[in-house]
Amino acid sequence: MTRHTDALSGVYARSLYELAEVAGGRDKILEIADEIEQVCELARGNRGFREFLSSPIIDRGRRANALRGIFRERVTDLLLRFMLVLNDRGRLGHLEAIGNAYDRLVHEAFGRVEVDVFTPSPLAPAQLDTIKQRVGAALSKEPVVYAYTDASMIGGLKLRIGDQLIDGSVAARLRRMRHRFLTTGSAAIRENFDRILVQGDGQ
Repeated sequence: MTRHTDALSGVYARSLYELAEVAGGRDKILEIADEIEQVCELARGNRGFREFLSSPIIDRGRRANALRGIFRERVTDLLLRFMLVLNDRGRLGHLEAIGNAYDRLVHEAFGRVEVDVFTPSPLAPAQLDTIKQRVGAALSKEPVVYAYTDASMIGGLKLRIGDQLIDGSVAARLRRMRHRFLTTGSAAIRENFDRILVQGDGQ
């Protein structure tokens, strides 16, 4: 889904991207992207770890030692050193925003596009593959699809591509039908009614 970034996070993300590119090109760039996502996923799912990253109370030296203990040999040396720099500068709590900015750089560089798919029930793998193929063909880019379930939907699906929402839900179709009925539909009814009246007068 569209995720938060800020200008400074973009600067840090660009620096990390360039370091990864020098360190190993495309493979290293993608490896770092995967590792950041794993760390951010851990933070999203663990309140204690999230507070550990962002708390101004924790001594930065102690936090640096803890980071080494937790992530040494679990992430690349490049990402660990980057996280230590963020810690030194008081920006470690912004790691998710930096990760989002980094992710956008990866998508732009490799011709990818993020697509959020909303459906009333979970999609089967074959259905998801079909959506990926159709979106990829329409945009001439490789779609990175995130699937979400929206129980409030009656049926159909909604796609969010960047800032654009494509609403193919049943509710949206009903709204469009209602609008057409209230505009062109009602005019057609009046026209037919007038025709009937004219024919009646002629009999």
